[in-house]
Amino acid sequence: MRIAILGGTGDIGEGLAVRWGRDTDHELLVGSRDPEKARAAAEDYAAAVADAGGDADLKGFDNAMAADRADVVVLAVPPYHVADTVEAVEANLDADDVVVTPAAGMKREDDGFRYHPPSAGSVTALVREAVPDEVPVVGAFHNLAAGRLSDLSLELGIDTLVLADDDEAAATVSRLAEEIEGLRALSAGGLSNAAEVESLTPLLINVATNNDDLHDLGVRFE
Repeated sequence: MRIAILGGTGDIGEGLAVRWGRDTDHELLVGSRDPEKARAAAEDYAAAVADAGGDADLKGFDNAMAADRADVVVLAVPPYHVADTVEAVEANLDADDVVVTPAAGMKREDDGFRYHPPSAGSVTALVREAVPDEVPVVGAFHNLAAGRLSDLSLELGIDTLVLADDDEAAATVSRLAEEIEGLRALSAGGLSNAAEVESLTPLLINVATNNDDLHDLGVRFE
């Protein structure tokens, strides 16, 4: 399978790229508005995977070309860039693709982070509005700490919540998530439940910030 990680030069993009690169045989396409930056990141990620004993299939492209070549497109971009990124690659998406959104709207205040969704109600809903109707959208990877994900010396042992209105797309993304060692995918229902899932992200950051022994916090449901 070909997985495009748009905005793949950022923290969450790096984490997903190196984990999938080490743990799977999928072809990984790192996307960026700047193709040279994407290619440099892909080389760096491949080197990190090699240092961890893996052999990643990683290439760098501009976002549109990465999306055009992919089966699954991950929007690993900040929430305020989601709509622009979708607009830039919309012509490269079709009904056989799956679009995945991990972004959560937040704002920082003096005493911590607050959930700050867009007017659509959640970033996932915003993506659903922006992506062509025939292309399924899945929310996943919202609550993963990028630092923990990108450090291949750390075990994960955490969950990711998967949101989708399309059962086949949900199954595809859940399978991809569980191919990452130590990551378990759990269904959180349809896309209408996205706000509840996204709002966990600022909570986890606040807990990690205020407790010295809980850096890069994740969740595990028992």
